Amino acid sequence: MAKYLAQIILVGAQVVGRAFARALKQEYAASQEAARRAGGGQKGAARAQSNLRSGITLEEAQQILDVSKLDPEEVQKRYETLFALNDKTKGGSFYLQSKVFRAKERIDEEMKQQAMSTSRSKQEGSKENPPER
Repeated sequence: MAKYLAQIILVGAQVVGRAFARALKQEYAASQEAARRAGGGQKGAARAQSNLRSGITLEEAQQILDVSKLDPEEVQKRYETLFALNDKTKGGSFYLQSKVFRAKERIDEEMKQQAMSTSRSKQEGSKENPPER
């Protein structure tokens, strides 16, 4: 009887061990894919940090505001429209209004980061090619 009990415990431990190893492999692959989609390197790290800080990804924010590109005028226009439509005094939803606000906040942060990286690259370019005298 003890022999069978030991075999059952051993087989159970092997099954659980394989399942755990498979889950770890899947999680590692998913994290690698997320890093690849984020852009990798410093850019990917900055995007991941922004996602954590705001609690919303850039793609989700674009879907909420229904914008395909980061055009400041288009984003502002969509934000104002959706924010007004979801006003609680007009029968709207405070939850949806807050999602719209967070989406705008996330997109604004991304546009700010893009502007900073563009200005940094311009400064580095001017340092490499000083004006001739």
